[in-house]
Parts: sequence; C-alpha cells; structure tokens
Amino acid sequence: MAERRMFAKSIIDSDMFIDMPTSSRLLYYDLSMRADDDGFVNSPKKIIRMTGASDDDLRILITKKFIIPFESGVVVIKHWKIHNYIQNDRYKPTIYTKEKSSLVEDKSKEYYLDTECIQPVSISETQVRLGKDRIEQDSLVQESKELNNISSPKKRTPRKSYSEKFEKFWAAYPKKKAKGDAEKAFNKLKPDNELLETILKALEWQRTSKDWTKENGQYIPNPATYLNGRRWEDEPEKGAVSNGESSGTYEDDSGVYWHGIKLDVTRLG
Repeated sequence: MAERRMFAKSIIDSDMFIDMPTSSRLLYYDLSMRADDDGFVNSPKKIIRMTGASDDDLRILITKKFIIPFESGVVVIKHWKIHNYIQNDRYKPTIYTKEKSSLVEDKSKEYYLDTECIQPVSISETQVRLGKDRIEQDSLVQESKELNNISSPKKRTPRKSYSEKFEKFWAAYPKKKAKGDAEKAFNKLKPDNELLETILKALEWQRTSKDWTKENGQYIPNPATYLNGRRWEDEPEKGAVSNGESSGTYEDDSGVYWHGIKLDVTRLG
C-alpha cells in the first residue's frame, strides 16, 4: 500500500470545505491519511478519538458529502481519486469489496452510490440535522463576535485628575461646591508654593470665623468666588471685649490672629 497521500486544491480550497468548522476539516485530513489505496477507512471512530474530534465532525463531513458511510461502519473518501493517483506497482486493492461494489465513479472520478434509493448508513434525519445546526451555530457565533467588535461601546473616559496644589486647596476649603469652576479659577490664578501657603494659612482662621460658621456656613463663598475675589487677603475682625472676655477673632500683642475666647487675666481673682 502506498504511504503517501495527496490533497487536491480544488477540493480543500472550495468554499464548501472552508466553511466547515476547523475540527471537521482536520478530521477529514486524518481520515484521508489513514485510508487504504481505494480511499476506504475502517476505523473512523478510533480516528475521532485519536484526533480529539467529535461525532458531530463526522456527521458534518457526511452531510457535506465529503465522505460516504456504510452500514458496516466503514467510510470512503468521496473525492479520493481526485486527490490521489497511485501507480499499479504500488496499488493494493481494498478489502472492502462489498462496499466498493455499491459505488460508481463519474467522469470527474468522484465516488457515488450506484442508486439513490440505498440508505448508506442508519443515520437518522435528527443526527444529520445536528451537524447542520452546528454549522449554522458556528456561523451565528462568528457573526455575533463581529457585530460585538463593531458595536461595542467605547471604554469610559478615566476620571479627571487634578493637580497636587489644587487638591491641597480643595481639601482645606470647607465648602465643596462646583469643583470644576474652582479648578478653572485656581489654574487662572496659577499660585506658586508661597501663595498657596498664604491661602491655606488664611483658610485656617477663616474656617472658624463668625461669618463662616453662622447659620451652618450659609455665608461661605463658593471656592471659585473665593479665588476670583482674592478673599484670602481679607483681614479678620477683632472681637468686642465684654466682662473680661472677647469672642471671635482677635490679634495678640505679637500681631498674630487668633479665634476663640480671650480672657482678661488682669480682671481675674
């Protein structure tokens, strides 16, 4: 028996062949490599297990008429003599003479059953339908993937990041309103480290000032308004003295501003 096997491009490059699942096409190659010199294979199920294919792959090859099955379990490669020409001195006739006697060849050397009335193997219509359904399912899955690639939504835009200086200002400012407007005002101001430090120090006493703490901070300006109005330059008001105490913001003898209650120690005791 000849050891070499060939494949005709007219068969394996056809749309009908290419449209089959990859596993079905690979099974076809393995069946062809293990066929005898007349294209008959006596162990298709064994080859299915060896190659990791499935029964569905065999059904597809039968449905697509790339192989012809018989009641005995033997199959024959339909286009065998198109693929292979074996010289007489190397040719060994098949032992499956009964199966071969039911075949005829047309002018193109394809195998056909000699009558359309013979059912080659007891494969029910439901089993053949399984093979067809798999082909259709594979096609639908591929189409679905292509549609998903086209219509899949774009990734969300990453969350906006702010500069480190602005984040310091925002963390210190007591009213968290209109952050975008505040950032615009901050960027317009372009504060250096010294100015930022001045603003943060001003916020230390402004956060606890009488105007900003009354009525739950209702009168705290929005951050953008604060920056645009250069409100860090506001000066604190001195508190009024009553019964030896002053409540609010005041300036001590060294010129430092404080907020809280100031006791007149000269009047104690």
